[in-house]
Amino acid sequence: MPDPVRRLCIITADDFGLHAAVNEAVESAHRAGVLTAASLMVGAPAAQDAARRALELPNLRVGLHLTLADGRALLPRRQIPDLVDADNRFHDNMVGAGWRFFASPSVRAQLAAEIRAQFAAFAALGLKLDHLDAHKHFHLHPTVLSLALRIGTEFGLRAVRIPAEPGLTATRLLSPWLALMRRRARRAGMACNDQIYGLAHSGAMDEARLLRILASLPPGVSEIYLHPATLSGRAIATSMPNYRHRDELQALLSAAVRGALEAAAIRLGGYGDIAAFRTAAAP
Repeated sequence: MPDPVRRLCIITADDFGLHAAVNEAVESAHRAGVLTAASLMVGAPAAQDAARRALELPNLRVGLHLTLADGRALLPRRQIPDLVDADNRFHDNMVGAGWRFFASPSVRAQLAAEIRAQFAAFAALGLKLDHLDAHKHFHLHPTVLSLALRIGTEFGLRAVRIPAEPGLTATRLLSPWLALMRRRARRAGMACNDQIYGLAHSGAMDEARLLRILASLPPGVSEIYLHPATLSGRAIATSMPNYRHRDELQALLSAAVRGALEAAAIRLGGYGDIAAFRTAAAP
């Protein structure tokens, strides 16, 4: 019989708060499906609705989905003029933004202010902070990560997502950055996942893909992240024209997926369960 102590799986919905259809899916997938966690965009249009739902779901683990690209800033443009355009949206060129984070002290100060504002907004919602990740995984950037760890600690942050998917070419290419990220997170006392799934098929994590992942889930802490919603594609966001949000919701509600988890004795939980899991799994 499989050993349940050897595998912890965190099943997360990203972009919580982006749209009411996302929030509806998160609630449904948690109540009736296998979803255990969600990552909240505090500056998104439906963030307040997301928080209201989360407060009624005490077992849903909610983290901050730090947004520094493809979204609106919390702070007004006059406070962060180098981070946003005239509509207070973050610049689309993440490479250019990343170089400015490295090169300019004034830009870093603006970045720190926006990160602090997002942590403060999360705290004001009355939710327990389970973890940190970032929209488009922008916390891979060393400056973003350093600021997020330092500021997040002040708000009770204790866990960080490491976006490393086994077998993925991007993971191999980014291995030095990922190793640095893991070292920095651990030095800051953060719990981390061992591997993640969802990068390779972002927006297309349907039932078949989820079942394949679960069939070969390795020992340790795995996070599987999805983008469920009751609508799909551009109806959720113009930047997601090909995302199959509804198929991802159906995967989370699938009886076959639940059966696979139970048959393999895979433990479900959130980032807050990692410390206890590692203690129990220790030889």
